[in-house]
Amino acid sequence: MAIPVPLTHERGTSKSPLYLPFLSGFYEHFAQPLAWVAFRAVIGGMLMIEGYPKIMAPMAQVGFVENLGFHPGWLFSPLLAGMQFFGGALIALGLFTRPAALANGVMLAITLWFHFAFPYGHAFLTDQGIAALKGGSEFFTPAGVKRLADGGALFLEQVQTKAELASLFWMGGALFFAAFGGGQWSVDRNIIKREF
Repeated sequence: MAIPVPLTHERGTSKSPLYLPFLSGFYEHFAQPLAWVAFRAVIGGMLMIEGYPKIMAPMAQVGFVENLGFHPGWLFSPLLAGMQFFGGALIALGLFTRPAALANGVMLAITLWFHFAFPYGHAFLTDQGIAALKGGSEFFTPAGVKRLADGGALFLEQVQTKAELASLFWMGGALFFAAFGGGQWSVDRNIIKREF
């Protein structure tokens, strides 16, 4: 899916924008299609990994989706599970790529909004918990003491940042495929010979 961009000079001649023009065939026919496949596999695969637990328990998200305003939860919870898992598989394969990617992109935009609107918080432990931690309680491992010395504030900040960045990355990737399709080596282009 290379878009040739010739450089024109005053005399109207065309020159390749590549420093090594003899690599244009390699880029166009191998490197670029392979990059599309790899990126599709990452975005679709991660959606499948995140969707798998939801497929195993399709009603587990009822309260969550209803708290977001999606009623009835018994409908939207399994819909979310199927969209994430099966939509991820479709993206990875490059089959019905645009609609699957658009649905997941919208879902991930809502997820990103959720992470901003409802952050994880500022600490795991209350002041009494921090005192117990500092008092040498046997309930905490050395790693736990290290992570929770500030009440867990730094740990939760890291978790919050990772949740936001993961949602942003997946949303961007899904919307990328919603806009551009599955690429040259997709089922849409090679077997069905049609794209949405």
